[in-house]
Amino acid sequence: MIRLNSYDSHSSRIGSRIAELIMVTLSTSSTLCSFIGIMLPQQINFGYRRKFEVKHARCGGFQIKASVKTPNKDDNSLRVTTSSILDDFVFRQNFTIKSYEVGANEKASIETLMNYFQDSAINHFKTCGIHRGGFGSTKEMIKRNLIWVFTHMRIEIYRYPVCDEVVQVEAWMSVAGKNAVRWNWLLRDSKTYQVLSKASSGCVMMNKLTRKLSKIPEEARKEFEFYFVNSSLMILEDDIKNIPKLNVTAADYICTGLKPRWNDLDINLHVSNVKYIGWVLESVPESILMNHELCGMSLEYKRECGRDSKLHSLTAICGANNNNVEFYHLLQLEDRGLEILRGRTKWRPKL
Repeated sequence: MIRLNSYDSHSSRIGSRIAELIMVTLSTSSTLCSFIGIMLPQQINFGYRRKFEVKHARCGGFQIKASVKTPNKDDNSLRVTTSSILDDFVFRQNFTIKSYEVGANEKASIETLMNYFQDSAINHFKTCGIHRGGFGSTKEMIKRNLIWVFTHMRIEIYRYPVCDEVVQVEAWMSVAGKNAVRWNWLLRDSKTYQVLSKASSGCVMMNKLTRKLSKIPEEARKEFEFYFVNSSLMILEDDIKNIPKLNVTAADYICTGLKPRWNDLDINLHVSNVKYIGWVLESVPESILMNHELCGMSLEYKRECGRDSKLHSLTAICGANNNNVEFYHLLQLEDRGLEILRGRTKWRPKL
C-alpha cells in the first residue's frame, strides 16, 4: 500500500510515475489489478481500462493497491458486492434481489429494477469522483441550485429475476443533444451474463428554487463529459413521440383520487419518478395483472408532481396480438387537467 497524504504538484508527479511503473509491470501478466482510490488529473490516459479500476480518493491523495487474484468467471462471490468502471466508463454493480423487492408473482417488481438503474447511475458519479450530493449533483450543479430530472424512460424486460438472485447492472451515459444526457442500462444474470432487461432515459437539469428547466452550464458539463460513452451505444431508441394524449372520453379504464404520501417524495421534494409506475398500473384491469406480465414500458414525464397534488390515472387499449396487449396511459391533475405523464405499456401472457 502506498499513500501520499498531500496533493501538490510534486506528489502528483510522483504518484503518476508510481502508477505508470506498476501498470507497466503488471500489464504483461494475466492477473487482475485494481486501483482503489486513485485521484489523478483527467488528462492522464492509462490506456488499460479493461484491467484497472480508477476511483477518486476523498482524502485528496493517492492510494494505490494491486491485487493479484485471478478472477474466476464461475466464482459468484467475486461479483456479489463489487462495483467498478471498466470498458471505457461502463459502470457495473451487482444487486441481490431481496424478499421485500418481489411482488405477488414472486419476481422482482419493475419498480425494483428502476430503482437499481437509478442507484447505479448515482454510484457511477460517485465512483468517478464527481458526485457531491443528491441524485448525482456535481459541485457546479450545487453551486447553481441545479438538479437532474428525467424527461423520458424506456424499459424492456425479457425475464424478471427472482428472490435471492444476483443480477448485474451495467450503466453508461452519453450526450443527448445540447442540454440533455442519456443514461443506458443493461440488467444481466450475474452467473450466465444473459441480458434480462434493457433501459434508457433522458435527463435534463432543473433549478430547484424556480422549478424551471435549465441549460447545462459549461462549467457543469466539463465535470462529467469526460465520462461520456459513444452515443452509438444507445441500446433502445426513443419512442415517446408516438404516445398520444388520452382524455376521459377515450379512456377504457380510469382510477381517480390518487394522492402522494409523504414517503412518495424524493430528496428533490417532488414525487419520485418510480412512484409514477405504480399509479400507471392502478388503472390497468385486474385480469391483465393476473394473467399477463409487463414486458415493456415507455414513459414521458411532462411535469413534476408535488405533495398536495391529486391525480387521475387513465388507461386505453391500443392493440392486441397473439395474446399480447398494449395500453396507452395518462396521469393528469384532477383539478386542472394538466398532464403529469404519458405512457405506453406492453404485456405478454404469463408462462
